[in-house]
Parts: sequence; C-alpha cells; structure tokens
Amino acid sequence: MRKTVIILISLIFLLIGSIGSFLFIKSKQTPKVKPLPLLKYTFENLKNTKFPESKITLGKKLWETNDYVSQMFYFNVPEKPDSLNSLKVSGLANIPKAKGNYPVIVMFRGYMPKETYVSGGGSQPSAKVLAKNEFITLAPDFLGYGESASASATLFEDRFQTYVTAITLIGSLPNLNEAVNSVYPGVLADATKVGIWGHSNGGHIALSTLAISGVNYPTVLWAPVSKPFPYSILFYTDETDDHGKALRHALSIFEKDYDVELFSPSNYYSWIKAPIQIHQGTADEEVLPFWTNELVETLKKDGVDVSLYKHQGGDHNLLPNGWSDAVLMEVSFFKSFFTSEQK
Repeated sequence: MRKTVIILISLIFLLIGSIGSFLFIKSKQTPKVKPLPLLKYTFENLKNTKFPESKITLGKKLWETNDYVSQMFYFNVPEKPDSLNSLKVSGLANIPKAKGNYPVIVMFRGYMPKETYVSGGGSQPSAKVLAKNEFITLAPDFLGYGESASASATLFEDRFQTYVTAITLIGSLPNLNEAVNSVYPGVLADATKVGIWGHSNGGHIALSTLAISGVNYPTVLWAPVSKPFPYSILFYTDETDDHGKALRHALSIFEKDYDVELFSPSNYYSWIKAPIQIHQGTADEEVLPFWTNELVETLKKDGVDVSLYKHQGGDHNLLPNGWSDAVLMEVSFFKSFFTSEQK
C-alpha cells in the first residue's frame, strides 16, 4: 500500500513537471505582441474617430485697433485620439469690433522654433488683413507652443497630434459664438461659414485635416508642404544642428513597427472635397515650386476645385512682391463663398 502511494505521488509530480515544461516551452514559442500605440493616428483610423467638441473661451487682450481686437483663446483636445483625458491648447483670435455676424477663418502656421514662438506667429500678418475685412480668425498655437500643454515626448506622436488639434478646433466652432457674444454683445461668429488658411507646414496640416474630416470649407494655402511622409520632413534635416541624425534614428525605429504609407497625407488627397486656392513663390527654396505643381495636378485628377497662383520671384513668404497680391486674392476668395454683408 505504501509503495502504491509513493508511486502515485511520483506520477503526480512527473505530470505536473511535464505540464510545466510544456507551458514554458509554449510561452517561449508564442511571440509577444508588441503594442503599436501610434496606429491610432493612421489616416483611416483618424477618419473613423469621433472627436469631442470643446468649449472655447477667450483670454487676455494683446492689442486692438479701430477695427478689431486680438486676444488669446483656449480649447481642449484629446490627449490621444481615443482618450478621455484632455489637454489645453491656446491660440490667437482676431475679432472685428463692429456688431455683425462674421465668418470664421481657422489659420495654421508653418514651423517655428519653440524658443522664439509667440502666439499668432506666422499667421498674424494675414489674420490682420482678414479681420479688417470682417472675418473672425483663429490661429491655434498647437501643443508645446504658447500657453498650451506639453506635446507628446514621442517625436512622431507630437507631429500627429497637430491633426487632432486641428480637427477638434474645427469641430468645436459651433461653441465659438457663445464665447464671442458673451464678451462682445452683438458680435456673432457664424459657424456655418468657415474657411481654412495654411502656410508651409500649416498647409500640410490643412491638407491632412481636409482629407480626414471631409469638410468642404474653402481653403487658401501658401506654399504648402505636400510631399509624401517621411520625405516631407527629411527634406529639412539640413537645417537642424545634428543634420537630421536624431530624426533619422527615430524614423528607422518607426519604420520597423509601422507602415509609413498609412501616415502619409499624399495617399489621401482623394478624400478632399473643399475648393482650394494655392499661392506659390517661384523662388521658394523651402517648398519647391514643382512640388506645388504636382500637388495641383493630383488634386485636379481627384476632382478637387483648385486654382494655383504663381508669384514671380516670391520666396517662401511670397516676398518681395507677391504677399500683398496674395492677401487681397484670399480675401476675395473667401468672400466669394460668404456674403460680404456681415452687419
């Protein structure tokens, strides 16, 4: 009897050991699935994401003229596309002073160093002209700039968060009227009349936002960055202190895990429904003129109503001779979609 018990106990331990060995071997053979958090930012996934509306509030006045007031505004954006956590984004608004019902132009600036950036940088010269011509303008600072919360520490998520910011702001415009009219009685923001303006990298953000959101808002682009990702950022690596070493290292890691084509705006221009006016300087060394020619050809093939205006000798800011013409043309372009009788 005792011998039988010993044999049974031995068999039990042998069985347990065998099962343990099997499970250990199985765990070694089954590869762990690596999390890919940035898949939330593919164009397909962003298009299918419902972004919450945010309350828009007005802050301190920075200056004013006889025609308009320039002051800070604030709204919240999701920390990530599917996140309930939100982050504050600041920006600069220009609001006409006379009573009336005004269209809204959302403005996306180009790249600017954080060390020298001030709210409205890059967009305010055009915004002033638009405000004088009876438009409310909103230029978000984006995360990491101005009084906004910090951006993601992950290089490419920082970049993709600009889409989330832009789409959230556009989707929150129905709430702008409450903020404006509470401070300036009789001044109304007409969220049914919205335009978009973008310069350089802001043009890239505008094109991406138009594709993802599907809105048909009339859009003006100055020298938009339109080449495929990641070439669209690698082109500028000679301007960095390390000549792009850190960026290329981060990109090599990114490309091991992700298909860059899923993040490249140029693959999704066919989703754009908005009429677009584009301005390009022929002497631009930041956005090469042939890039814009190719963009226009692509948009036309996709059935987009697009017009291109070339400014001879114009640099990246359309200077020395194209800036004034471009501003007047964009005012006329926007007014052709929105009645000029605001009051």
